[in-house]
Amino acid sequence: MFKDRADVGQRLGNQQYIASNEIATVIYLAQSLCKPILAEGPAGVGKTELAKAWAAALGAPLVRLQCYEGLDESKALYEWEYAKQMLYTQLLRDTLRNVLGDVASLAEAASRLAQEEDVFFSENFLLPRPLLKALTSDEPVVLLIDEIDRADVEFEAFLLEVLSDFQVSVPELGTIRAKHQPMVLLTSNNTRELSEALKRRCLYLYVGYPTLEAELDIVHLKVPDLRPELARQAVATVQQLRNMDLRKVPSISETLDWARALVALNARAIDEETMSSTLTVLLKYEADVQKAKRMMGNGGRRGPGNR
Repeated sequence: MFKDRADVGQRLGNQQYIASNEIATVIYLAQSLCKPILAEGPAGVGKTELAKAWAAALGAPLVRLQCYEGLDESKALYEWEYAKQMLYTQLLRDTLRNVLGDVASLAEAASRLAQEEDVFFSENFLLPRPLLKALTSDEPVVLLIDEIDRADVEFEAFLLEVLSDFQVSVPELGTIRAKHQPMVLLTSNNTRELSEALKRRCLYLYVGYPTLEAELDIVHLKVPDLRPELARQAVATVQQLRNMDLRKVPSISETLDWARALVALNARAIDEETMSSTLTVLLKYEADVQKAKRMMGNGGRRGPGNR
């Protein structure tokens, strides 16, 4: 476990994740207070990477639940392995014949089978999904509930029991409590407003776009082959694009993709030709590409590096 906030920052840094003081503080408090973290912010700013770095820094397994519209308990919690149950039924035909050998009616047969149903609805036939895996793990895990804002409100309500008591109810087995309370990080891209009940159970963390210097540090760390002066020019360009009225501004992950593209192309500078041919690495809509070209000088660059 982390000793203090400085230890959080150092160990996340060892996993190539540059954590601000706010991030290090919230991670440490989540550990100390045994509370989940709700990390909100634009897509691609490193929320998911934070969970991965957190798990790696602690040497703990990462269990990930990717949320989407229509996600329900059976996909997130558990399913019964019906194929395995049917296979065992076939393999145990002789035993079933002995159980049902002297029955006189269908009703009596159904009654006898009902007495044996616990055999088929036991942990041997339970297929754990991410939430149950995290609760029943023999060692502490980091549970990433990614993009919770994409899930339905009903699923969000279901999560309240898990995040409050770290237990779930399986009708056939009863209540299953966590062997070790998982460290939980929920991420949200703000596509919809989350409930106050969910937010109340979590420590809140906003992860936004970094400053120029902070983003430059990330580029140096993740793409060390990019020459320092070109890295600064690239980051300054991205920062300029984020100030434009675009449908989708570049994320940190797209900055890194662009930096790697510049290395692959052996670019010497971000001139008009390089900018025009690689702008789609940063921007994902044609309207944004055309707007950026117009505002930055017909395909050239009118950013801090060329003034």
